Amino acid sequence: MVEYINTGSNDTRSGFGEGLMELGKKNPRVVALCADLTGSLKMDAFARKYPGRFIQVGIAEANMMGIAAGLTIGGKIPFTGTFANFSTGRVYDQIRQSIAYSNKNVKICASHAGLTLGEDGATHQTLEDIGLMRMLPNMTVISPCDFNQTRAATMAIAEYTGPVYLRFGRPKWPNFTSVDEEFVIGKAIVLNPGDDVSIFATGHMVWNALQACKILEGQGIGAEVINIHTIKPLDEAAVMASIRKTRCAVSAEEHMQNGGLGDSIAQLLARAFPAPLEMVAVNDHFGESGKPEELLKKFGLDVPDIVQAALKTMKRKSPSGH
Repeated sequence: MVEYINTGSNDTRSGFGEGLMELGKKNPRVVALCADLTGSLKMDAFARKYPGRFIQVGIAEANMMGIAAGLTIGGKIPFTGTFANFSTGRVYDQIRQSIAYSNKNVKICASHAGLTLGEDGATHQTLEDIGLMRMLPNMTVISPCDFNQTRAATMAIAEYTGPVYLRFGRPKWPNFTSVDEEFVIGKAIVLNPGDDVSIFATGHMVWNALQACKILEGQGIGAEVINIHTIKPLDEAAVMASIRKTRCAVSAEEHMQNGGLGDSIAQLLARAFPAPLEMVAVNDHFGESGKPEELLKKFGLDVPDIVQAALKTMKRKSPSGH
């Protein structure tokens, strides 16, 4: 197994904040807007350094999306910032009409996504946002795995023309990717090669997938772990190459089963290569208040859950490979 070392835990939202600061230095067209959560989104350094390129909209998320869409007409590259719940559900009409339908170059940057938001509870733990954004034509959906990759993704989306949804989180999480690794939108990354089962993971679940891979290796099972940091467009070639080899798969995400990464992979398999797939995700349930690790365990998103999903899907695969 390829060994990935936790070089120190850090929150992915800070990766976004650092990437935004780098963009401020490099690209004068980049502007930032926030809905009264500057500190939580780690946008405060950008706001202090570039006050003329920062707009504090206040608790008016719908207005923020409209302003951002308008700024693109003048050639600006607006980055909006608020919690994932407010970045999607609260403003879905504005995103659909003013950004996606109009194909505006707005970067919707969403923190505090998923169960690992923790103690704020079910009202703030959005588990539907990937599905909402995936369904919109013209929208690109990105969910990086750690601090370094979030920083790189933030910088990469500024070079991409078109609306982007960038999802990241609140808790300190293992930082294990290279600081200088290039981020290529739409290109999955094979973290560990294997022949027995494919594990496709996104966001915080990538680290859990790597830990599950170690356990499986101890049982003589070769798990191919693939980081799907871009959920839309899905790297169908990478997904199919892995599944044609292993003939079974697991998806792991901090999201509902419906509408997320697993749903996207299932649609691909139904069209191209029917194979067993087990989804490690929240099963039609709202979250609740608790510590991130406790919530992942309760809702079936812990390392042992990925291991069990891998063993289950392997039992389901056809010996003939069809």
